[in-house]
Amino acid sequence: MKRRKAREHALQILFQIDIKKGKPSAAILKHFWAEYQPDDEVKAFAEEIVKGTFKHVAKINELIQECAQNWTLERMAVVDRNVLRMAIYEILYRMDIPTSVTINEAIEIAKKFGTDESGAFVNGILDRVARLTGKLDEGKIEE
Repeated sequence: MKRRKAREHALQILFQIDIKKGKPSAAILKHFWAEYQPDDEVKAFAEEIVKGTFKHVAKINELIQECAQNWTLERMAVVDRNVLRMAIYEILYRMDIPTSVTINEAIEIAKKFGTDESGAFVNGILDRVARLTGKLDEGKIEE
């Protein structure tokens, strides 16, 4: 449950950065954590996701564009776009997390913070990303 909470915090930070067209500065993170005050494990994992996603955002965005048929990044809901970004970061760069776990977590977070269609939208794109990158593991991906 700690990793889920960390991912939810990471999404909130990425959302803020996306809206403000900023980057994950120490000031933004300090301000965010002043409000939430999670334990050190949650904070550390959330910051890893935020910083890793931001570091690789150009490559991640290219992959989203390649896999999101008839959608541009700008047309996507901000929540969906950032759930996709952080999940693709995990799929590509976090070998310690099974792809199916990342996808399932992304779907659940998209359902919680996005629209009624967000879960299916995120699932479809992440499934394409996993297949395209050869990162689809044996775990079942929910429909």
